[in-house]
Amino acid sequence: MTDFARPANHATPPPAVQKPRLWKRPWVVPLMLVVLGFLAFSIPPYTSLDPALSRVPPPEGFPLYYPFLAAHVMFSSVALLTCGLQVWPWFRERHPVAHRRIGRVYIFGGVIPGGLAGFVVGATTPYGDGARVSNMLLATLWTLFTVTGFRMARQHRYTDHRRWMLRSFALTASIITNRIWGLVMFLIFLPEFETTYGGDMQEVIKASAGVTTWLGWTVPLLIMEWWLVERGRRRAGAGRRSGPADPPMDAAAAMTSDKVSTGDTQAP
Repeated sequence: MTDFARPANHATPPPAVQKPRLWKRPWVVPLMLVVLGFLAFSIPPYTSLDPALSRVPPPEGFPLYYPFLAAHVMFSSVALLTCGLQVWPWFRERHPVAHRRIGRVYIFGGVIPGGLAGFVVGATTPYGDGARVSNMLLATLWTLFTVTGFRMARQHRYTDHRRWMLRSFALTASIITNRIWGLVMFLIFLPEFETTYGGDMQEVIKASAGVTTWLGWTVPLLIMEWWLVERGRRRAGAGRRSGPADPPMDAAAAMTSDKVSTGDTQAP
């Protein structure tokens, strides 16, 4: 019997996972600056609780419109302020405990109460039926996406959790794009002020708001869905190209390897 030493283990260690870096996410700082600027502009009229300062005229026959509107603005501001940290990969990887705690604030102190108040505000909007249907659907989907993402996290399905919360983020941030579309639509409808709308500025605002409320959230959500699909395809393609790490060993080679490793090989 020839005594062979057990060969050293030359298994290749798994590649180190590269941590996300701030400079590789150039959108983080601009996003937070836009959010802070938007909140600084949007919140003040509603902190005084004075209906006369509201930027949205209350409908007739519903005196609780302003309290629901103010609640929607304040809770949605919490959601908008916290969602920037939640979608930041560096923060999520380095501070998982803070990510979970801020996530609960985002859900239970922002989206759910903000969505419920937003549904009431949308159902009683003074901007017509088109805006009414859009706002009610937006509030429903916003709440539904967020609760679904929370349930995925509770079930440890973190890939699905991230996908649903990114959809929630798209709807949270849609209030900012809503303001952009509002300006664009107003400028488009304004030339018809004297003709189509008979010199009534409120009719111009109502018409532009009816289109704006749909574009404000459907466009960001469609862009997010496209990004999620394309990202999934790229990752699947990268996985197929990489292939197995080591080629499979045939039966004869496996038997020889086992004999060498145990020293059970006959000398010539």
